[in-house]
Amino acid sequence: MIAGIDHFVLTVRSVEAACEFYQRVLGMRRLDEPNRPTALLFGSQKINLHETGRTFEPKAKAPTPGSGDFCLVAAVPLAEVQASLEANNVTIEVGPVGRTGARGAMMSVYFRDPDGNLVEVSEYPLT
Repeated sequence: MIAGIDHFVLTVRSVEAACEFYQRVLGMRRLDEPNRPTALLFGSQKINLHETGRTFEPKAKAPTPGSGDFCLVAAVPLAEVQASLEANNVTIEVGPVGRTGARGAMMSVYFRDPDGNLVEVSEYPLT
């Protein structure tokens, strides 16, 4: 019944800081539209950003900055993601390490964004 994920929402302390981080480190594109949350675009998905105290309805029952834990699939080799993390002084907490994702075996690195959300970026082996 479900084909995929269109978007998810992160509650952040600062939309500006979150956008700067995801644009600089992961190459996402910022989208601002009137009366809509700021979004970060990547592939065919997006992350909507809700700033604490300035959220949109409807929303999670208890939105809190730093409570996110999610996995993104890399569009480039994981080594390029690691290089970007290192070049931007982002600490890799775990990895690269083998994991099992929705499509099977993958390699992942884990790090945190400015709000403390745990971000996993993974690479599936070429088939």
